[in-house]
Amino acid sequence: MQVLLVEDDPKLAAFVQKGFFSENINLEIAYDGYIGKRILEQHKFDVVILDVNLPGLNGFQLCGFVKASWPETPVMMLTALGMLQDKISGFQAGADDYLSKPFDFQELLMRTKALARRAGAYSQAKILQISDLVMELDGQIVKRGNRIIDLSKREFDLLEYLLLNKRKIVSRVDILEKVWGLHFDTSTNVIDVYINYLRRKIDKDFEQKLIHTVVGRGYTIREPWQ
Repeated sequence: MQVLLVEDDPKLAAFVQKGFFSENINLEIAYDGYIGKRILEQHKFDVVILDVNLPGLNGFQLCGFVKASWPETPVMMLTALGMLQDKISGFQAGADDYLSKPFDFQELLMRTKALARRAGAYSQAKILQISDLVMELDGQIVKRGNRIIDLSKREFDLLEYLLLNKRKIVSRVDILEKVWGLHFDTSTNVIDVYINYLRRKIDKDFEQKLIHTVVGRGYTIREPWQ
């Protein structure tokens, strides 16, 4: 696995690099945003880990550059900015995960591996499908039958997660963590709101309903007879 860490704290960067090397993960380090950008332009990485407060380009700017250039490359924000609004800013910039400092190394390692596995699954599965619903990942196109379904980015991400776990029940906590990247319990109804958005676009005009609520457990996408 090839990982880039853009972090201006040399001691922290060396600590992470040593731990990753012990797991046979090659970690390259950049100490400011501009150097990180130059390295990214020259090499391909499986995962990019970014601090936010960096000299030159900050982490949010660099994240935006990564996602504009290589949308499939997963990005984790690793920063002392741990307030909810900071996390929202990170995800709005395109981040796939967000870990606040101070952190446990094993959690960083597991999350990095999970991001790499997820990116690998995406690269192998260019098309996700259930019944007559088809999602083309490369072209960011969703069709039901012969109709193209127009989705926002968050709706697309939610539907993608459901399709990657089709016929499985995913909890609200699972969705919060994997789609919104929020790693704490919350009473927000944002998931219910977006599930309803998807239902109106995916199911409303079709006899066969695909998105189902499993009371007390979460949601699933499956054919109604299963």
